[in-house]
Amino acid sequence: MKHLSLRRLKALCWKETLQIFRDPSSNLIAFVLPLVLIFVFGYGINLDTPRLRIGLLNEATGTESDGFAKALQGTPSMDIRRYEDRKTMEVDITNSKIRGFVIIPEDFSRRMKQSSDTAPLQVVADGSEPNTAQFVSAHINGVWQIWMMQRAEDRGEEMKREISLEPRYWYNPSAESRNFLIPGSITVIMTVIGALLTSLVVAREWERGTMEALLASPITRAELLLSKIIPYYVLGMVSLAMCVLATRFLLHVPFRGGPVALFITGSFFLLSVLGIGLAISTGTKNQFNAAQAALNAAFLPAMMLSGFIYEISSMPAFLRGVTHLIPARYFVSAIQTIFQVGTPWKVLLPDILFLMASAAFFLGLTARLTKRRME
Repeated sequence: MKHLSLRRLKALCWKETLQIFRDPSSNLIAFVLPLVLIFVFGYGINLDTPRLRIGLLNEATGTESDGFAKALQGTPSMDIRRYEDRKTMEVDITNSKIRGFVIIPEDFSRRMKQSSDTAPLQVVADGSEPNTAQFVSAHINGVWQIWMMQRAEDRGEEMKREISLEPRYWYNPSAESRNFLIPGSITVIMTVIGALLTSLVVAREWERGTMEALLASPITRAELLLSKIIPYYVLGMVSLAMCVLATRFLLHVPFRGGPVALFITGSFFLLSVLGIGLAISTGTKNQFNAAQAALNAAFLPAMMLSGFIYEISSMPAFLRGVTHLIPARYFVSAIQTIFQVGTPWKVLLPDILFLMASAAFFLGLTARLTKRRME
């Protein structure tokens, strides 16, 4: 039985490294694609609500209606557009030019004198986007409450105040969705890069006819597998470092963790993804089929079932169970924790253990599929 030879392994890794740098597609996948994707995710995905476009029709005359209209226009979260008639507003909300509108009726002043408990306003929101409609209602209600309190203070009246809440956000004080979306997107990017890079490795050897020469040479199966893993692991870690640096210094997402935790979690996740790509490449022996299978087997689960965008707790029970088998779920949790919280090892340990088991499983599967004979 042949033993592992460091000399042969070094020669094979050097051969694979030269092949990587001579292949334009590998360079594009490793060095260009990560930066392109991180900027696409960074600027293209945003769950924060922008300034709401709201229509305003003031049918009343008087200082009170004008005061409330000015309060609406002075709200930074709303872009108020004045209208002269209802028909134009209805056309614009149908065409999505505005997300809602407020009508101050003619009898505004009279109804304000009769009762100050209810708002004598008509608020209409575009229900085709339920979340936006709720934002419209909440924002206008907030402006109304503030304006009513200010009005009461100006008149020297006492107004029954509701409980005032002062929210504080831990770990993401600015409450910006990009601060957890962009770190999560690194998981998807590394999944695509790792699976694509290694899904082409063995298949390319078979298509070019060089696999026969490798199998005829005096190398062991372990040396063959390690020579396919080590160069691409180094390349993948370089891509991960590029993504993290771009996220921190170009997209200005806070990074509160340490490089050790990032290196450990990133290494085990990358080994899992490389194992998936190698297993597919070994099984298909065709570059095109391997690339398609890698994208379907790695990218789609990472995108849809990792918790990167879609909340896992809101999924059906069956899908929630499936997510426990996906390595991307654990790396999303780990990297978001490292970016936003720091390095709480007790929190990170379950994710690290699963990623270790996942890497061992997929690399073991690849070793089992790899044969030292022609078939």
